[in-house]
Amino acid sequence: MSKAFTREDTSDADEEELAPAALPTGTRNYMTPAGYARLRAELMQLIDEERPRVVEVVHWAASNGDRSENGDYLYGKKRLREIDRRIRFLTKRLEVAEVTDPSVHHGRDQVFFGATVRYADPQGQERCVTILGIDEADSSQGQVSWISPIARALLKAREGDVVRLQTPAGPQEIEVLDVSYPAPG
Repeated sequence: MSKAFTREDTSDADEEELAPAALPTGTRNYMTPAGYARLRAELMQLIDEERPRVVEVVHWAASNGDRSENGDYLYGKKRLREIDRRIRFLTKRLEVAEVTDPSVHHGRDQVFFGATVRYADPQGQERCVTILGIDEADSSQGQVSWISPIARALLKAREGDVVRLQTPAGPQEIEVLDVSYPAPG
């Protein structure tokens, strides 16, 4: 039989694409209260609003007859699978999340989860990163995951410490200039 008439199963590829980022063995999924609230709000929006709306469209499209050529039905079923996959992902991540409030470290000069750290690289260029959870870090906002190489190098350091950062170009020494945390609220 020609390959043109065989069906490739893409469900495994879809699952891998949305698979949770791997956590180091024996560690927890740390998350700030704000990050937890954002993920929970997304989950509730999917469950309470988006999924019922798509189910309604699929039900209406199915009642129109021939489903094989019905775009609303086919797209709706595909969208339902995407929503269900995201719901499963969010549910698993929230179940294993350990919410940690970084404001408890307010006023300290040691780097812990949730710290905003200003550091200087060997060329003297200053950079600033905030260490957050895997599911909430956004590199475009200067946020890094607590398991990233830069965060691992900075964790437990104090202002004024020089730490070793392993980069693809080789090890670099960076100096911690400032450590801050959000104020308790």
